[in-house]
Amino acid sequence: MHIRPRLLLPPLFLLMLLAGAPAHAAPEEFAIDPGHTFPTFEVRHLNVATQRGRFNRSRGRVTLDAAAGSGAVEISIASASVDTGNEELDKLLRGKYYFNADEYPEITYRSTSIVYADAKPALFKGELTFLGQTRPVELKVLGFGCSRLPFLGQRCGADLSATLRRSDYGMTAMQGFVGDDVTLLIQAEAVKGGAPAEPAKP
Repeated sequence: MHIRPRLLLPPLFLLMLLAGAPAHAAPEEFAIDPGHTFPTFEVRHLNVATQRGRFNRSRGRVTLDAAAGSGAVEISIASASVDTGNEELDKLLRGKYYFNADEYPEITYRSTSIVYADAKPALFKGELTFLGQTRPVELKVLGFGCSRLPFLGQRCGADLSATLRRSDYGMTAMQGFVGDDVTLLIQAEAVKGGAPAEPAKP
């Protein structure tokens, strides 16, 4: 039986088009896991040592689309959850001269764009809102990974770092005794398709 070659051309041509077409994965959405997400800060104290602290309550959502090189990140931090391991210092930091938690209960970071490298987020460009002031801040991705476990579902995590000046946000208390430059580090994990956490309470 003789098959005409021209009858094979349309299916072959279609296969070639499909093989050459780029794959477009849908954006993946994640909810921040507050039990494994802890923003921390570092600042010089009396220029003799580094004072460290962390925030115990945070929430947020992450959307990643590596194929499109896009996505979005939003993290809200409860300022009253500051924890240095020193109760008296924590009370001072919650007060009006520092985090002013009564008037500004949340510190918020929202991305404006994401830079990818090797199909992984490498840099988040965005804005930090703190003490009623909003300033551009870039979060460098020091490490990023994802896993899928039967009892934990799919989750991704990252170690993030940024530097900022507290005086840019109006926090000028104890200048000369407490450093102006602050290092912000965020240990973050997020669960794919997870429900958002309850709003952070002051």
